[in-house]
Amino acid sequence: MHRNFFFFIVLPFILFACTTPGRTNQIMVQNNAELQTAIADAAAGDEIVLKNGTWNDVKIEFTSSGTKEKPIVVRAETAGKVFIEGQSYVKFGGDHIVMSGLYFRNGYTPNNAVVEFRLGKEVANHCTFTNCVIENFNQPQRDRQDHWVEFWGRHNELSNCNIIGKSNSGPTVRVQIKGNESIKNYHRIVNNHFGPRPRKGGPHAETVQIGDSDTSMSPSHTFVANNLFDRCNGEVEIISSKTNYNEFRNNIFYKCEGSLVMRHGNYCLIDGNIFIGDDHSDNMGGIRIVNTGHWVINNYFYNLKGNNFRAPLAIMNGIPRSPLNRYNRVTDVVVAYNTWVDCKSPWHFGVGANLEQAEVLPASEIRSARAVRTVIANNIVYNAEETFPPIVAYDKIDGVTFESNLINYNGWVGEKKNVFEYCDFSMTKINNFLFVPSSNVCEVPAYNGFEFESITTGLFGNSRQENDIIGAICGTPGENADITDAGKYGAGWFSTETIEHDAKLFKVTEDDDLLKIINDAASGDIIELAAGKYVVAASIKIDKQISLKSANGQGEVTLVFSGNEKSPLFEMNPNGNLNLKNISLEGNRANFAFATLKENMSALYNLKVEDCRINSFKYVLKAYKESFSDSISFEGCTIGNCDNGIELSQETDDNGNYNVEFLTIDSCLFTSVGANVVDYYRGGYDESTIGGNLKVTNCVFTNCGAKEENKILLNTLGIMNVGISDNIFKNNPVKLVALLWGAKNNRHSGNEIMNSGKIVVQENIELKLMY
Repeated sequence: MHRNFFFFIVLPFILFACTTPGRTNQIMVQNNAELQTAIADAAAGDEIVLKNGTWNDVKIEFTSSGTKEKPIVVRAETAGKVFIEGQSYVKFGGDHIVMSGLYFRNGYTPNNAVVEFRLGKEVANHCTFTNCVIENFNQPQRDRQDHWVEFWGRHNELSNCNIIGKSNSGPTVRVQIKGNESIKNYHRIVNNHFGPRPRKGGPHAETVQIGDSDTSMSPSHTFVANNLFDRCNGEVEIISSKTNYNEFRNNIFYKCEGSLVMRHGNYCLIDGNIFIGDDHSDNMGGIRIVNTGHWVINNYFYNLKGNNFRAPLAIMNGIPRSPLNRYNRVTDVVVAYNTWVDCKSPWHFGVGANLEQAEVLPASEIRSARAVRTVIANNIVYNAEETFPPIVAYDKIDGVTFESNLINYNGWVGEKKNVFEYCDFSMTKINNFLFVPSSNVCEVPAYNGFEFESITTGLFGNSRQENDIIGAICGTPGENADITDAGKYGAGWFSTETIEHDAKLFKVTEDDDLLKIINDAASGDIIELAAGKYVVAASIKIDKQISLKSANGQGEVTLVFSGNEKSPLFEMNPNGNLNLKNISLEGNRANFAFATLKENMSALYNLKVEDCRINSFKYVLKAYKESFSDSISFEGCTIGNCDNGIELSQETDDNGNYNVEFLTIDSCLFTSVGANVVDYYRGGYDESTIGGNLKVTNCVFTNCGAKEENKILLNTLGIMNVGISDNIFKNNPVKLVALLWGAKNNRHSGNEIMNSGKIVVQENIELKLMY
């Protein structure tokens, strides 16, 4: 069942080279008009060559077709030297068309896809988009959904491409299965480098989605192989498989905060994939299983800390008589010959079980159908430290059969003797993430289950017939061990290495033009302000990484903002990253200290405020709809005499979105903040979303919340992870300090509350259903 690990790297180039002798006509085009003429006149064997340079507002719509022997080829004069910008797109409306060497940047599609294997009702067949790059080609509005590659038809291919930085709504790659002409499609997604994809703050941010709920019982046969998924953190599902008979082979998932998910559909093969985590995130997952007939074999999992929906292996509970868009029971699944190394509680069963939420959910949403006829066999679990139990069960696991699974520590062995064979073995390090069992491993006979004889090779292609040992790896990895080298994936001409900028230090006095210096500074530079009072009349635009701090030992630095009503001192733009340290900010009670753009926040921003004094603003921070920050922190700050505090509550469509992933408030003093002291909101019941994240620690709140309409000081409705600890709440005229969600990770401890209401924990909070 396993194929050679790097066979797919060279295959597209072999096929491309084989077509060369059949070409009959090369057409060089230098502008859009010539390109349109060449496309309209294209015939089998033509090669349309785009002259090197920047092309704006390019609309490529193909209705002609080539043949297998004589495809129509559209390529860059020099791969990587043709830049497609502005409002541009590609639509394949014919057969046997190859597009190569283009670089999409500085723009967005005016349609629903950047590259679409369809024109109108005409689907493409046997077409290839290869050796290209699509980078940050985002819609100006983050809620405007599109796909960067959208498959229709049959036998189409996305290969050797780099797909980087999608931040707006919608899967990066979408395989459509609507219509008989698009089922049994045998599409190929091979040898690509996906990511990084930043966190989105809600659902609809998969990197690859194959089908949807309505078409989930259709056969697709989509082949996803030998791709590098690099920090694809958009949402809980990196790949969402929603059709039948798909194959996922030899892909690398490198530090991705999500999982490869069999969300709908049946009979998929997950073979030879490698999942690599780290110690810095608890959200990196592995494989999540729903539905029937999947085989999970020869996969390797390292240092994954995710749990529940993002566990290294998550076997879900289903809904009895489930509708198509929910969760069917797991049945007839095989999980065999896999290896987990240093993964926190690698196996989770009954994921999604939610009987305790029956009071706020309809019966049709209760996941009580446990996995049946599921075999977990011939696997290895190794942890250097016996910190966590190897199994987490949210329900009974009586429908699962365990055979010949080896573990190196007792864990649950005494309680669940039928789950693991225990042996005190060690692992030999091959590289930073790859470990193989040492020679002292116990010989556990492999379980020979139904059709197990078809598992003929291990993770790196070595034969199991000669060495049938348990775990993913049989034999030695050899030269294939270095599979995280980014140069082995994507466009051969594109480098993923970033050039480090040597930060410059600008020393500024009151006599200098502060706004000009900030505007002229490069991303990463530091602005050091001498003591004094700086009057700022217009908003400071932050669209890069910049640090502002007071000069050491030079006394007080104050920015006095005299800008117009509702204008911000610091205007956070897409890609803005501001670090502010030891500076006083003074407003006029009508303007804002920090705010995002009201629209066109196409990319995320970050804000860190340390040891600052913020006074007399209408809002400390105002985040508008469709804005998103990965991280906002206020540490050691004094905030007083403001009408409103930190408002991150504009995603009121209740579709699971929110305005920031991580909000941290530590060691701050809040005094006389009228409303929205902290207002952080996520609406809509989306059980697989695990954000946002709020920590409020070591702070003092005095005389705040007097104008808060709902009489709650810290508003956190729908936020999954909330920690409120070791704070003092004194003389705040509210009924509640906070209303926490007990069923989620909402916690409070060590708080001192005086004349400020109380903290209430409500186990189940009723939210709008999204499905």
